[in-house]
Amino acid sequence: MKAVICPAFGQPLVVTEFPSPAMINGGVRVKVHAAGVNFADSLITGGKYQEKMEPPFVPGMELSGVVVEVAEGVTSCRPGDRVMANVTGGAFAEEAVAHWTDVHILPDALDFVTAAGFPVAYGTSHLGLKKAGLGPGEILVVHGAAGGVGLTAVEVGKALGATVIGTAGGPDKVKVALEHGADFGIDYKAEDIRERVKALTGGRGADVIYDPVGGAVFDASLRCIAADGRILIIGFASGTVPQIPANILLVKNVTVIGYYWGAYRGLAPDMVRESMAEALEWWAAGRLCPHVSKVMGLDEAVAAIDMLKTRAATGKIVLTTGA
Repeated sequence: MKAVICPAFGQPLVVTEFPSPAMINGGVRVKVHAAGVNFADSLITGGKYQEKMEPPFVPGMELSGVVVEVAEGVTSCRPGDRVMANVTGGAFAEEAVAHWTDVHILPDALDFVTAAGFPVAYGTSHLGLKKAGLGPGEILVVHGAAGGVGLTAVEVGKALGATVIGTAGGPDKVKVALEHGADFGIDYKAEDIRERVKALTGGRGADVIYDPVGGAVFDASLRCIAADGRILIIGFASGTVPQIPANILLVKNVTVIGYYWGAYRGLAPDMVRESMAEALEWWAAGRLCPHVSKVMGLDEAVAAIDMLKTRAATGKIVLTTGA
């Protein structure tokens, strides 16, 4: 099969012929039509992610396509079904094998390109904001609000009844967040996050802050979170892991929640499937509007990952296999 290969950590990716993955217990083999690209792919191929794969390997965490084979005992789907799926790696190829618990049958109206960018971003935001206890009438700040996960957090926050403030780098990205439901936008390149959040909330601050950025953005979050607020740590796209001064947490009764969505695929697969099912229901009802800003071929995987690393994209980038 044709696949994108990481030959060694930190080395350029190559597109070449590679053996099809072996079937696993509880597995579902999918003919891949499209695969979503995530910031984490740059960490995985650089050997910097919390889950390491042994080179050479096929990167890629999410995909859509058609089931061509199921392992003995799998009854949740069958050959011919249109599906999207999560994988620990292997999505950037013409075939992939996922565990049945990570495979979700697509609604008829959901196309492969849109579906390929759905599982990681919406899965992360839907389950994460529910775990943070975000409720109607609360104020949610979403950092990186025009990015892959950030944009989904804006939409999920609105679906949960929150007032959403999105921060992004530049007026064009702020505009994207506003178009997807943010009530207010902050251009962190031109405005002070802490001061603007305080001004927009009458000095009170945010109830929940969704942070996939880290670094100085997290420091600003600590200073604009409301008393008894919750900060949800999604990742560190800035490249800087913040060191949290516990005295601020103490004085303001703040809860900081470390949240790695991928771990719940193994720890609580039923919870993840329920979350994904509700997210798909929200999509069908028009409450979620996935934004794919760029569609590229497998041979453009390096450029796609570089676009995410340099924050040159909004929403999702999707690779297609030509299937």
